[in-house]
Amino acid sequence: MSNDPRQAPEAAPRADEMVSEDSQTPEQVMLAAAKRIADLEAELAEMRERWMRSEAEIANVRTRAKREVDETRQYAVQKFARDVVEAAENLHRGLESLPKPSPGEPEIVAKLRDGLDGVERSFVAVLERNGIRREDPTGQLFDPNLHQAMAEQETPDHPPGTVLQAWTPGWTLNGRLLRPAMVVVAKTPPEALAAMGQGASA
Repeated sequence: MSNDPRQAPEAAPRADEMVSEDSQTPEQVMLAAAKRIADLEAELAEMRERWMRSEAEIANVRTRAKREVDETRQYAVQKFARDVVEAAENLHRGLESLPKPSPGEPEIVAKLRDGLDGVERSFVAVLERNGIRREDPTGQLFDPNLHQAMAEQETPDHPPGTVLQAWTPGWTLNGRLLRPAMVVVAKTPPEALAAMGQGASA
């Protein structure tokens, strides 16, 4: 035994450390192994679930980002498209303001009309190639999402709510409304309403 005071005495082993693994019964070893396997399987299942959730979230983020990029690209020109549509409307109004074809009209008027008509057709074709479409709602049922009612007209010849006339067409950009059509909507005449009321009471 050393007399050196700097050397700490050796610690006596604890009672539980004195128990050797060899002293465990096979049943205890199997139970401990089974518990350890169950713990590892539970940990693996939790990690797999976290990984699957992360993969799903990443896929959602990618899908959302792609959709936002596509929408930004598709509708970035929306303000410009509205201005172009206004130009197309002005061109059409200019064409409509010309006198209708008539015998003996000056040749310059006929050429001007034909020229403007060709320009309008070409202009509208260019717009359509770029996703801008002109829609004539005449004959359709009034849709407040696409049409703006400017007036009502009594008529027995059309169901109420039918678009009788479009003062201006509707315009869409890749299916999204740019400008609503300004329309005249059919309205049931009072005498027809009275007749329907009498028929219902009979």
